[in-house]
Amino acid sequence: MTDQLALFETAPPDPPDPVAAQLAAVHAEAAQLARALPSTVRFGTSSWSFPGWKGLVYSGRRSQTALSREGLREYARHPLLSIVGVDRSYYAPIPVEDLRSYASQLPDGFECCFKAPAAVMAQRLGPTSQSSPNPDFLSVDRLIDDLLAPCALACYDRTGPIILEMAPVAAAHRLPPEALLERLEVFLTALPREFRYAVELRDARLLTPAYRTLLQRTGVAHTYNYWSAMPMPARQAEVVPPDDHAFGIVRLLLRPGTFYEAQRERFSPFDALVEPDDDMRRDVVSVVQQFTQRGRPAYVLVNNKAEGSSPLTVMALARALADVTAAGRTSART
Repeated sequence: MTDQLALFETAPPDPPDPVAAQLAAVHAEAAQLARALPSTVRFGTSSWSFPGWKGLVYSGRRSQTALSREGLREYARHPLLSIVGVDRSYYAPIPVEDLRSYASQLPDGFECCFKAPAAVMAQRLGPTSQSSPNPDFLSVDRLIDDLLAPCALACYDRTGPIILEMAPVAAAHRLPPEALLERLEVFLTALPREFRYAVELRDARLLTPAYRTLLQRTGVAHTYNYWSAMPMPARQAEVVPPDDHAFGIVRLLLRPGTFYEAQRERFSPFDALVEPDDDMRRDVVSVVQQFTQRGRPAYVLVNNKAEGSSPLTVMALARALADVTAAGRTSART
């Protein structure tokens, strides 16, 4: 009889997977927050191939290469992540087959915010000490060839606003602000209107009323960034009011006064909030609200180097925005 009973015994259940449980808890909170936010707010991160996001975005540990190729499918399941920044396009053209692969992993309505290539946006090329003038600086034709045409062919319905980052230039080679803005206006005026664009400044000298007027004339948005040598986003909004734009982009990159390499070393593997910045979060909520209160889309893209972990910063911002949104609804009813 004992031998017969043994035939019906079942194997003990597998122990619970702590990573799966952690990710399920993250998704549950994120879904609740998403329901509490204005529908016009969209969060995302700068790139997505970070193995340290296990339990925050991904269900298991995978290599950076594997995540780069196939990680977007799982990334897009996070209830708060409906956009992603594609920084790869800044360094070299992305093959059309790779763009098609990205698009195939993403649901309807998901948008990729590509950075315009350095080959177009950098005033000078090469190491700082040996840099030379870039013959394709602010070339619309080069932008079309390297980015816009491939996106139109492979992933047009997944392409969000194009980030036009004005790369910083060594002091010895800087153009006077007036001359640079004149060249920028010619470039922006000639851009194909099938896409949306947002300029990101890296030189605070350019953040002027003249720059605001230039954007108004060309119909291009400003990127409210959090970066080493720029004023905080709310200060930028005083010079370039959100009222000017049909959509808004906030990019959180580096705490002012810090540097990329140092923050990368401090914050790796990007699985924790190492240096939270409450002032930055308040600024972001303030700027985003100015768009949402007018029913306009607001895109928020977060880099790991802002506070230590992009997905955790997104969660923190969503909590803060949900609280303010709830308070506003309560006030409106009373």
